Amino acid sequence: MADYDLAIIGGGLNGVSLARDAAGRGLRVILFEQGDLGGAASSATPRLIHGDLSVLERRGFWRVRRALAERRTWLRIAPHLVRPMQFVIPAHSEERPPWLLRAGLFLYDSLSSPSGLPVATTLDITHHPVGNALKRPFGMAFAYTDCVVDDSRLVVLTALDAAERGAVIWTGARCVRADRTDTWRLALVDRGHRRAITARALANATGAWTPLVAETVLRHQQAPMAATQMSQIIVPRLFESDNVYVFQNSDGRLIFASPFAHEFTLIGTVTHDFTGDPAIVAIPGADVSYLCEAASRYFRERVGPTDVIRTVSGVNLTLASARRRDGTALFDARRRKAPLITLFGGDVTTSRLRAERAVTRLTPFYPMSPPWTAGTALPGGDFAWDRFDTEVDLARDRWRFLSEPEVQRLVAAYGSRLPAVLGEAKTREELGPAFGPDLTGAEVRYLIAHEWARFPDDILWRRSKLGLTMPAADRESLAAFMAGVNDPSRTG
Repeated sequence: MADYDLAIIGGGLNGVSLARDAAGRGLRVILFEQGDLGGAASSATPRLIHGDLSVLERRGFWRVRRALAERRTWLRIAPHLVRPMQFVIPAHSEERPPWLLRAGLFLYDSLSSPSGLPVATTLDITHHPVGNALKRPFGMAFAYTDCVVDDSRLVVLTALDAAERGAVIWTGARCVRADRTDTWRLALVDRGHRRAITARALANATGAWTPLVAETVLRHQQAPMAATQMSQIIVPRLFESDNVYVFQNSDGRLIFASPFAHEFTLIGTVTHDFTGDPAIVAIPGADVSYLCEAASRYFRERVGPTDVIRTVSGVNLTLASARRRDGTALFDARRRKAPLITLFGGDVTTSRLRAERAVTRLTPFYPMSPPWTAGTALPGGDFAWDRFDTEVDLARDRWRFLSEPEVQRLVAAYGSRLPAVLGEAKTREELGPAFGPDLTGAEVRYLIAHEWARFPDDILWRRSKLGLTMPAADRESLAAFMAGVNDPSRTG
C-alpha cells in the first residue's frame, strides 16, 4: 500500500489549493516545497480578487462571470484576507469614451451574482476625496467595487487548513527523482536528509519550474509552455483615500494603484514574455519607467524611478498553444501508470475552483467526498466579511495597548485566530522582544510553530510586509531570535 494517496510538488497557491481540497475529501496528502510556501509568483500577484475588466473588454463573458462568482466565495471563506474596496477609473479624454466605461461597468455588475457589494456609479471627483491626489483636468470618474487580497497569506492559510485536515506539509524539501509504475516512488532531499515515499497519484504544481520538473524529475513529455513575467513597483503612499485607482494608459492597458501596507502604494501590473531562470526574476528598468509614467499621467505628485522602494516580480506559465490566462490542468492516467496532474498558471481569483476541478479528476481512482472548499472558511475567517471592522474593535478592546493600525494588520492576517497569537497579554512587554515598530516575539513564535516560517524573509515579506519598515538592526535581531527558537512545524 502506498504511503499517500496524493503527493504534490510545489507549495505555491496551486499546490496548497490542491492539498486543501484533497485532504478535505479524505485523501492522504503530502506536499513538499523546496523553499518557502508562496515563495515565487504566488507572492508577486496584482493582489486582486476580481472579474478582470480587461477580459470583459475581450468579450470573455463566461470567464468574468465565473471569476465574479469566485469573488463572492472568497468574501465568504476568507473575509480577513479578502477585502472589498472601491475601484475608481478617472475618465481620460484620450482613452475609452465615458459611455463605453459606463456600459462596461453596468455589464460587469450584471454578470455578478448577488453579493451585497455596491454597484458602479459615477463620481464628480472635483468635489470628492478620491480626486485630491489626481491632476486637475480629471473631473469625472467611474467607481465600482472589487476586492483586494493578501496573496502570500492566502497561500499560507490554505496550507494551514490542509494540514489541519491531515495533509503533511514539508518546506525545504526537494523532489529529486520520481519513478512511475502503478504508484509513484519519490526520492526527496529534506533539509539535507534523503527520504523516500510512495504515492498513488502525483501533482506537479511547481509553477514556472513545471517544464524543468517534468523533464528532469518526472521524465515526462510535457506540452510546450510559454512564460510571462508580471511586475509591480512599490512607492511611498500617494493618496489618503481608501480606494484603488484604475488608470487607462496610452497603450490601452489598465494600470492599478493600490494602498499597500498602510504607508505605501503598489502600482502594476506590466507583463511581457520571459526567458531564463525563474529563480532570478528582476524587473527591467524600462518596465519601472513604464509604470512610473503611467501613474504620473494621473497623479498630481509625479512618480519617478527614484521613488521606487521595492519591485515585485514573478513568472507565470500558459500553454504555448492556448495562452489561457485562467490556468491549465493537465491529467495523464495511462493504463498501469499512476495518475499525474499538472497544474499551472491562472490568477488568484480562480485558484480554489481550479484545484477543485483538478482533484475531481481523481474521482475514478479513489472513493472521496464531494467538493467542499467553497463553503468552508479558511483559518480565522469564520465571520461575515462586513464585520471586519467589528473584529478590529473587539480586538482593540481586548488588547488596549495596541494601536489601531497594529490591530488592523493583525486581524487582517489572523482573523478570529488572533488570540492564538497574542494570548492573554495585558502589556506589550508580555509579547516578548520587539523587532521594529510592529513585530513581536509572540507573533514570531506563532509563525514558526504554526505557519512554517524558518527565516526572517519568510516573515518579513510573505507572512507580513513588515520588511518595508523594519530597520536593519532589528532584522539582525530577528534572525538571531529565530535561530534560537526550535522549529516544531515539521509534521509527518
